[in-house]
Amino acid sequence: MPTNAGMVRLLALSLAGLCMWLLLPAPAAAHEVRPAYLEVIETAPGAYDVTWKQPVLDGRRLKLDPVFPETCERQGEHVVSAGGTLVQRWTTACDLNQGEIRIDGLNRTLTDVFVRIDRLEGDDIGTVLRPTTPSLDLTVPTGAPVATYFRIGVEHILFGWDHLLFVLGMVLLVRPRQLLLTLTAFTVAHSITLASATLGGITLPGPPVEITIAMSIALLGAEAIHRIKGWNTLSQKIPWAIAFGFGLIHGFGFAGALSEIGLPKGAEALALLLFNLGVEAGQVLFVGCVLALAFVFHKLAAKRMVLARTVLAYFIGFMGSYWAIERIAGAFFS
Repeated sequence: MPTNAGMVRLLALSLAGLCMWLLLPAPAAAHEVRPAYLEVIETAPGAYDVTWKQPVLDGRRLKLDPVFPETCERQGEHVVSAGGTLVQRWTTACDLNQGEIRIDGLNRTLTDVFVRIDRLEGDDIGTVLRPTTPSLDLTVPTGAPVATYFRIGVEHILFGWDHLLFVLGMVLLVRPRQLLLTLTAFTVAHSITLASATLGGITLPGPPVEITIAMSIALLGAEAIHRIKGWNTLSQKIPWAIAFGFGLIHGFGFAGALSEIGLPKGAEALALLLFNLGVEAGQVLFVGCVLALAFVFHKLAAKRMVLARTVLAYFIGFMGSYWAIERIAGAFFS
């Protein structure tokens, strides 16, 4: 059996690994976990408008390309870059009731592709292509992939480094008796703006939202340090109000994960609900892991709890400041 000292060292290494896991992906895109999106709309019998959207990671385009049946020639193709997304549009005239559509290069990525085909007659198609299943049989009708939105929500929060650090900052800042109310306020707030953005079309420009999210993380880091030092601040007196205010901004950040792929036709409300439930499930899982880890650490090394909290608080503040500077530079100098 390992000694207490050995357990402490093992736990410290685990914490270091967690910090590195959070830190390494940071320069890429702190919260972006977006699938690609292929939309095919039949505008006249046998004539289609095609829109292909894929995320750009670290300024590099993923080597993904939709391949249609041989008779489908691309016409009037044009490409635009919108933020972190590359958008290609073209028209084609062919029979899309037979054959298949595949995504070349998908099997070499970890990306999912939402596919939506709206036909004038016959069954519409809504499905998700994955690295293990990169092609779609056009003769097989499929329903809208509503359930997939739950998984997208879970992935978005668990791989959304900035949102996770904000939640971690709240756990460090808030006293145990206030934690449930504070997290609930954050949840309610971002649910309001997520629904407003995706269903009501109420949006804010992306760069200011991302900069504000980063600054909110830096603020929580600073406030967590103030609590450790024994300073009594407004955010400690009414943390639920602070969480609600920043939750409204974070909701617009969550909406970015849905802005490019949209919601399945005829099931918008259900897909949005599942996405939001996925976000909450991921958040609860993360908070549960943090509290469990804190409990174990307290049992094994209670005298080092203040040091561990201080290191995490400074780490949160540093990363929030880093992301804020990076996003400000990207907004004004890119």
